[in-house]
Amino acid sequence: MTVSPAEPIRAPATPATARSWTGWLGTLGGAFLGLVLLFAAWAKALDPAAFAQQIHGQKLDFLLPAPTVALLALGLEVGLGVTLLLGVRRLWVLVPAALLVVFFLSLTGRAYWLAAHGVAPDAAGCGCFGNLVQRSPAEAFWQDLLLLVPALALAFVGRAGRDDRGQRAPGPWVRTMAAAVLALAAMAFAWKAPDLPLDDLATRLKPGAEIKGMCAGAGADRVCLDTVAPDLTSGAHLVVLADLTDPGFQKAVAALNAYAGSGPSPAAPAVSVLADVTAEQKQTFFWRWAPAFPIVETPAAILKPLYRRLPRSFVTQDGRVTRTYPGLPPLPPLATASAPPASGPASRP
Repeated sequence: MTVSPAEPIRAPATPATARSWTGWLGTLGGAFLGLVLLFAAWAKALDPAAFAQQIHGQKLDFLLPAPTVALLALGLEVGLGVTLLLGVRRLWVLVPAALLVVFFLSLTGRAYWLAAHGVAPDAAGCGCFGNLVQRSPAEAFWQDLLLLVPALALAFVGRAGRDDRGQRAPGPWVRTMAAAVLALAAMAFAWKAPDLPLDDLATRLKPGAEIKGMCAGAGADRVCLDTVAPDLTSGAHLVVLADLTDPGFQKAVAALNAYAGSGPSPAAPAVSVLADVTAEQKQTFFWRWAPAFPIVETPAAILKPLYRRLPRSFVTQDGRVTRTYPGLPPLPPLATASAPPASGPASRP
């Protein structure tokens, strides 16, 4: 009688849904990193022109124009962010994400080193979150380091390389294609963003913001708008952020003069213009255009986070922003819109 060899005993296959705690930890790390990248892309996509200026200031536009580099960088951030958020942690995703993290940290680290040695950076920047988030160079470096590096390291933990049959798991092409579509959509949004009414989202100037909170610098070098323009902390004011060399603003001086000449009142706030100018430039403007309103010399570091395009205007009441306008304000409607509600018997027109 022939005895057949015993069949080898095989361990039962692990269900495909079973995952180790390291796998879940890695997925969470990748998802967190993806969320950080998506928030960073959103902050920069709202104001792609400012992002392009940072790219030009860092001399990263040596192959392509800065606006093109900005759009491509935003597409890369969104594509990697969505892919990680959807749980794709293959090396062809993690390696570019790691290079992007290293790139961010090299920029913030350089700015931190320059600031620590008393050298002004070549271009203003606040790390991977663009111009929307107010951070010193030191805060930008350490916050980016703590947000990005641990999440990136966790994303490499517990990656699923093979399935329970020992075969290479199929590529997650559906999720990857979805990420690619969203990346293209983000690039299209950033391209059109300058023409969309997004100033209150894209800047630190919005209704409810306080004059004393509009600052630049850190420590002993910190300067705020309430120091530069202390008159704005009390009463009602119409404030115009302007470029004095802009022909459009120069043509509007006559209308602003007529408005300012009526004198401040509850229905007509006092007019002030904030501009990044030297004393000589301001003197030249006064001699040529004879403005009837004060022009306050304001550092660019304070002004730039408050606008996407110049001019931009806003109304304040006792140091708090109550209304914003893209461009110059509609002066006649402004008097009615900014007047406080009447108390007591209504007056006749």
